[in-house]
Amino acid sequence: MNRHRTALSVLLSAGALVAGALTAATPSIAADAPASFRQQQTPGFWTAERMRSATPLDVTATPGASRTPVATTAAPTVVAPTAAAASPTAFPQAGGAWTGGGAVVKTSGRVFFTMGGRTASCSGNSITSANGSTVMTAGHCVKYQGAWHTNWVFVPAYSNGSAPYGQWSATKTFATDQWAASEDMNHDVGLAVVAPLNGQTLSQAVGAQGVLFNGGYNKKMYSFGFPAAAPYDGSKLVYCSGNSGKDFLLTKDHGLGCNMTGGSSGGPWFQDFNEATGLGMQVSVNSFGYVFFPNRMFGPYLGNEAKAAYDKAQVS
Repeated sequence: MNRHRTALSVLLSAGALVAGALTAATPSIAADAPASFRQQQTPGFWTAERMRSATPLDVTATPGASRTPVATTAAPTVVAPTAAAASPTAFPQAGGAWTGGGAVVKTSGRVFFTMGGRTASCSGNSITSANGSTVMTAGHCVKYQGAWHTNWVFVPAYSNGSAPYGQWSATKTFATDQWAASEDMNHDVGLAVVAPLNGQTLSQAVGAQGVLFNGGYNKKMYSFGFPAAAPYDGSKLVYCSGNSGKDFLLTKDHGLGCNMTGGSSGGPWFQDFNEATGLGMQVSVNSFGYVFFPNRMFGPYLGNEAKAAYDKAQVS
């Protein structure tokens, strides 16, 4: 096992996946590991009770491991949003239920999947794409410890076991090349292409947020997700907001004051977010927190690497 994989295995915290300990040993991943996976689905698998009991997936870290640098000098690439109405709420916010309404209520949702024989959950968001059927989430919410998750579904506007806009089954899941090859925390970005439902694409049914690649650092940010580990229970959409900074320890990620817990992984971070409409430009996803640095969330910089993965997904 190379030094990079050994270092990453040390970063994974106990209790992240199941109530108990997470094994420290992780499989070695080939450098040419495929960055996409054709999904396998079991019809009717995700019952309301199974969704409620899915284990929240999360990653915590300690400093000291080297990572692939993130290019931050490229010109910004903007993918405009597709639309929806709300009332404003508090800024800054370290973690609270989103009561403002608007487009974000429908575009964001919970992600459910099978991982190593267990059911688990993350968060995700519908984004504007050529196929109208693309969800952005965290890399570890599509592939983790060398294995791709199966039975992957997206439930927009999830509410305590109910799926008001249905369960959207992934036909294919993607990750950045860097996450697929070595689970590099700098590039913890995943995507899924979901099958049409009731004759509609995902964006036709719930709308889609815009995406901004190479948007820079130190911005006013809003983060959303469905944290399911205590003190949260995964039943509602939660948000954090504030002025972001740049991680100075392990990664080149964005950092934001936020107390969201496991299960929020993969939820969207927005720049230029409009509280009245619930629309913004997605610039990151909830990725990890440091064990010794509570109430602060980190999310990967969406650079050229994330753009390449998005380009593959949106035409799949």
